Amino acid sequence: MARLIYKKTIPAGNRIRVLVVDDSVVIRRLVTQALSEDPALEVVGSVSNGALGLAKIAQTNPDVVTLDVEMPEMDGLEMLRRLIKQNVRPRVVMFSTLTERGAAATLDALALGADDYVTKAANGGSLDRSLASLREELVPKVKQFFVLAQQRQEQPQSRPVPGPSSAPRPAHERFAGSRAKVLAIGVSTGGPTALGMIIPQVPSDFPLPILIVQHMPPLFTRLLAERLQTATPLKVEEAAEGSVVTGGKVLIAPGDYHMRLRNTGKEMVICLDQAPPENSCRPAVDVLFRSVSETFGGSAIGAILTGMGQDGLRGVQTLKATGAFVIAQDEASSVVWGMPGSVVAAGLADTVVPLDHVIPEVLRRI
Repeated sequence: MARLIYKKTIPAGNRIRVLVVDDSVVIRRLVTQALSEDPALEVVGSVSNGALGLAKIAQTNPDVVTLDVEMPEMDGLEMLRRLIKQNVRPRVVMFSTLTERGAAATLDALALGADDYVTKAANGGSLDRSLASLREELVPKVKQFFVLAQQRQEQPQSRPVPGPSSAPRPAHERFAGSRAKVLAIGVSTGGPTALGMIIPQVPSDFPLPILIVQHMPPLFTRLLAERLQTATPLKVEEAAEGSVVTGGKVLIAPGDYHMRLRNTGKEMVICLDQAPPENSCRPAVDVLFRSVSETFGGSAIGAILTGMGQDGLRGVQTLKATGAFVIAQDEASSVVWGMPGSVVAAGLADTVVPLDHVIPEVLRRI
């Protein structure tokens, strides 16, 4: 399982120390260049396989390891298996190819305890594009686990902020949960592990449809749905255009597509589109939550779980305006408390609970 810990504070004047483990000389150079351009990051070493990686960790004590999956002598998964046995270990960001094999290996790594992942092209490509992609995707994912001491005052407060539930609310809002018709979930970093924990908690006779946006690329979302299906009697699917939304079915937004709802007059169905990303995300939690609020109004329960950034915040605002009930995962059980933390800081969470209390809270509401 992914570790459930707070962000580590990097002392003033220090940098986040990163070790690069990849068998490709070109990738090692590109990753080193992309990371070294950021003044908050320091590459303390780069090695070509897991055995060398473990030795280098002992020598350099990095804060983060970027880890390739397929390497000679000791691959990334075996290195990760050995690394997770250590009491104190660095954060791990996996490198994955956009192939079925790469996606499956990445989900295996996340299940073992990797903290996040980035994807790279299966057959290479322009070095300039690869470098730009690393700057855009890898650098924020490395930095998401830390607070630089000089930035500490700029960070959102970690303590739960009293939400609207602490003050009297209109009747339609107080009793929204009793007539709930849908559960919508938004999640990102740490999501596969989080979903793997909570979906099996949902009883087989659960009366509501469950709609999920998990920030993942194409193929990954299908494999995630297939894995979750093995852990629950509920029907779990990667959503498709026209998928029928019914009680007891779990639908996961496919990678690279926003997921919305449409009432045909006879049934509720899924609509997919490739409108511009929101919050740099497609699928975006905001898109789903807005559609849920337009379709179900106050008869919805929204859950915002572990993840980097603020995707879902505007969608939660829309849900709250219609009287929906909002659950936010607490900081201690989140891999990254960005998405739920932004909702809590805005005072929009009706309740803030540990991950393993999310489904019990939903069941209480319905």
